[in-house]
Amino acid sequence: MNPHWLLGLFICLCLCPFGVGAQENASKGVFIDNLLGQMTLDEKVGQLNMLDLDAIDLDSNGPELIAKGTVGGLGGVPFAPYGHVLQRIAVERSRLKIPLLFAQDVDHGLHTIFPVSLALAASWDMRAIALASRISAEEASAEGINLTFSPMVDIARDPRWGRVSEGYGEDPFLVSRITKTVVEAYQGKDLAAADSLMATVKHFALYGAVEGGRDYNSVDMSTANMYQYYFPPYRAAVEAGAGVVMIALNSIGGVPAMANPWLIRDVLRHEWGFAGVTLGDCGAIGNLVDHGVAIDPSHAAALALRSGVDMALCDSANVETLPGSVRSGKVPVEVLDTAVRRVLGIKYDMGLFDDPYRKLNPAPLPPIESRLQRDVARTVARKTFVLLKNHRQTLPLRKQGTIALVGPLAKSRRDLLGSYCGDCEDTRVVSIHEGVARAVAGKATLLYARGANVSDDTALIARMKQYKSPLDIDPRSSNERLNEAVAIARRADVIVAVVGEPWGFNDEATSRARIDLPASQKQLLRRLRALGKPLVIVLVNGRPLDLTLEQTQASALLETWYSGTEGGNAVADVLFGDYNPSGKLPMTFPRSVGQIPMYYNHLNTGRPYNNVAPYKYTTQYIDEDETPLYPFGYGLSYTRFKLSKLLLSTPILRRGDRLDVSVELTNTGTRAGDTVVQLYLQDVVASISRPVKELKGFQKVMLKAGERTLVTFTLDENDLKFYDAQLRYAAEPGEFKVQIGLDSNDVIEQGFEFRDADLDHQ
Repeated sequence: MNPHWLLGLFICLCLCPFGVGAQENASKGVFIDNLLGQMTLDEKVGQLNMLDLDAIDLDSNGPELIAKGTVGGLGGVPFAPYGHVLQRIAVERSRLKIPLLFAQDVDHGLHTIFPVSLALAASWDMRAIALASRISAEEASAEGINLTFSPMVDIARDPRWGRVSEGYGEDPFLVSRITKTVVEAYQGKDLAAADSLMATVKHFALYGAVEGGRDYNSVDMSTANMYQYYFPPYRAAVEAGAGVVMIALNSIGGVPAMANPWLIRDVLRHEWGFAGVTLGDCGAIGNLVDHGVAIDPSHAAALALRSGVDMALCDSANVETLPGSVRSGKVPVEVLDTAVRRVLGIKYDMGLFDDPYRKLNPAPLPPIESRLQRDVARTVARKTFVLLKNHRQTLPLRKQGTIALVGPLAKSRRDLLGSYCGDCEDTRVVSIHEGVARAVAGKATLLYARGANVSDDTALIARMKQYKSPLDIDPRSSNERLNEAVAIARRADVIVAVVGEPWGFNDEATSRARIDLPASQKQLLRRLRALGKPLVIVLVNGRPLDLTLEQTQASALLETWYSGTEGGNAVADVLFGDYNPSGKLPMTFPRSVGQIPMYYNHLNTGRPYNNVAPYKYTTQYIDEDETPLYPFGYGLSYTRFKLSKLLLSTPILRRGDRLDVSVELTNTGTRAGDTVVQLYLQDVVASISRPVKELKGFQKVMLKAGERTLVTFTLDENDLKFYDAQLRYAAEPGEFKVQIGLDSNDVIEQGFEFRDADLDHQ
């Protein structure tokens, strides 16, 4: 891009009269109908076209594409004054002066990067999640962004899938709660407000259920399972008011989601009442040819539009072929008009017709560092950490003596950001080494050695380089690295090993066939363990891992995920006891990859395994334990909690009434701490097999040492409902069990009966 050309254009446009105030004093419907009636066919199709901002070259045809009205939106951060210039082209040079919208992936922050979504889910803290989302919206809005391609709410039961870190886990209840929280925090109460960021829920639908965990793969699932387990988060986003739904790249039962009118028109629009814009993922229209349901891009574009896809991201098929398809009658103009009306509708809701520049600055903003919310990022990050093991209270560490900090991720900054990390500027990140060094400065001696590469697999290293997420490789031999680490560890009182996955292992198109640590890191841990000193393993990763070996090696095991801008300081806070960890797992950690998919809310089967009295002819593996390594909802604390005195307000819940569930929670340890009290239900006998348990409520509670409190939940008929074989959503009379625990496995329970209201009068 020529900066002199940009400056000249900016000055020229500043002399033009401002204004599009056509939105004032006109109702939405009348305004849009009037505008639509003036549009040419090419201008209509242009509104369905969202280009990557990087594709707009101001030195060639970029301005003309916008001026001709053939671009409806741009994906990217419109940093000042670039975005302001582009918007002026749209509203001053285009015939109908329709403003652009700007969209960007702001999944867990733009400049202040918070922990990845799976980590946020591990906090089980809706206030923390809302705060992180609100700050993300404010930062994005300040840079001119109107729309984020977030949240990703795909239920994921297979940790091999590369995009697990972008979502919120395996449970529909927890994911739905988080989805509602995030959408409302992004958008606020007024979409036209200066700090509102319209949400895009993705990927509709079932993208997290791809076979084998391989990205873009097919999905084959019963309709009942869709409605019961996978659809609820998408619906929660719609009910929370999300303005855009991104359509998934996978096929469902052989029908690509992008060409599935049942999914888009019947379920999303008719059943759920979604009135916003549906958006095809990047290149998804062209993918229909590879799916084998379209003969060429023209056929694909027509098929997607007729199926209900309004707007296309990074896809030229619409602009190049839809005008001809409409003229030839392959696509009714009414179908096109409906899609265009929706795109104009969200621009109206954003207030762009009133003031297209409200979020676009003509001059650069203050330095980003001065605008970062570091304190909040640090506070949120430490809420997400999950203490998996703490043998003999190894943690918290004392800020004294000699500490050996080793591992390939100890000094990494970029890896703490994860994928889809806003501007992904790693120079602003506090590494774990930096955080620990600050914490012990002047109090303890800190030694460091890398010890290993994240992987020494040459084929994998080459592939990651090819995929533009190269691994940070130390060229020394593995023996040199190992010997150095062992030498400094011998001098230490305690060893802290920072291991896990580089961020590039958790991204789009980065599924893994194995979910254990690479061999290079395992070798390092074996050598460190052989020293016989306390070994604290700090995990940096974006998915559940097979940690069966590490569980036996570690004195303490701390899951820190990809923790964001302030990750290093947050890790140090927890390691040294300045913060008591309270995170709980949002996904099950299996013992081995062979157990996948493994999730807590499974069906019982006709021959369930009994670990008290094992029997051959039951559901089991002969070469692996039936239980997970760490169950859903699991997480330890530096203190101890005890649940007791479970009490139900009535043994019989009648339709239309409520049932109170109370349990006493006591902090029996020696320090204050938070924990998450989790309520599960089991429908014992129903018209179809029901899960062994389902999460129906949770509360995060803080207690001082020795303190106790009564935690109360309220259940009603809605908590008992499910989709039966005929997809009727109802609660059936019968026996239920209430289970209360601090994870999904270790629970206390009591039963009650659900009856129709008039049963006693029959």
